[in-house]
Amino acid sequence: MTLPADGHVHSEWSWDADRGAMEATCARAVELGVPAVSFTEHVDFTPFRAGFLVENFGHLVTDGILLAPVLDVAGYQESVARCRAKFPELRILAGMEVGQPHLHVSEVAELLAQGTFERVIGSLHCLLDGDEFAEPWELFPHRPADEVFREYLAEIPRMVSGSEAFEVFAHIDYPVRSWPGGSDAFEPGDFEDELRHALSALAAGERVLEINTRVPLHPTILRWWRECGGRRVTFGSDAHTPDALGLGLADAAALAESAGFQPDRNPEDPWTTAN
Repeated sequence: MTLPADGHVHSEWSWDADRGAMEATCARAVELGVPAVSFTEHVDFTPFRAGFLVENFGHLVTDGILLAPVLDVAGYQESVARCRAKFPELRILAGMEVGQPHLHVSEVAELLAQGTFERVIGSLHCLLDGDEFAEPWELFPHRPADEVFREYLAEIPRMVSGSEAFEVFAHIDYPVRSWPGGSDAFEPGDFEDELRHALSALAAGERVLEINTRVPLHPTILRWWRECGGRRVTFGSDAHTPDALGLGLADAAALAESAGFQPDRNPEDPWTTAN
């Protein structure tokens, strides 16, 4: 099978990708036969509880709260231009992954106005926990997993209605990465109503669902996406290092094909359904 585009990749321009390298990532894509790469660098305006991240990113932490630096748009896009010139056989998209874009509408708009971005991913990384925001891995030790996941899913329709900045919604199963007992202990059927509600909101908002390969998306969720009106998907390794580029893409593409999705005209475009 021809590999699909990797639509969710980070380089050294993401604040948390200290081992990222855009040029090496592009070289890896050419080596693997990945036809297109979207560099979707982190944009995180939400201050959140640092937890274990303080070990590597303590310089960004004050009183236990991490505040990420703003993306250097000019430097980032210069790097993209250099890689496009060096790897003409590879389609390279400039993009960003915005955490909680509905909570930072003006800041996101200001950043988008500074350059050209072909792929904007929206992510829900943090939930409000008391007076602070926190990631699921920080919430699970003191809150029931089902409660956290239901709160996460309930926020997705608000994110769709509150932001027009993003086209692709990333890793709808994000909390499963740190699920108590491991991802195999997660059962989507326990959250069918809530998942369908979130998927329906994404479909009604004409958003694209990402099949993130960090943790394989449960086939049931992809089937529900179609049943709820979803018509487009992208694929993303969520790589933060060059060697992680493309991991899981072949299996994800096979899953999408089995669910009725197929490549569009250009390799970087979302896969679509025939009807």
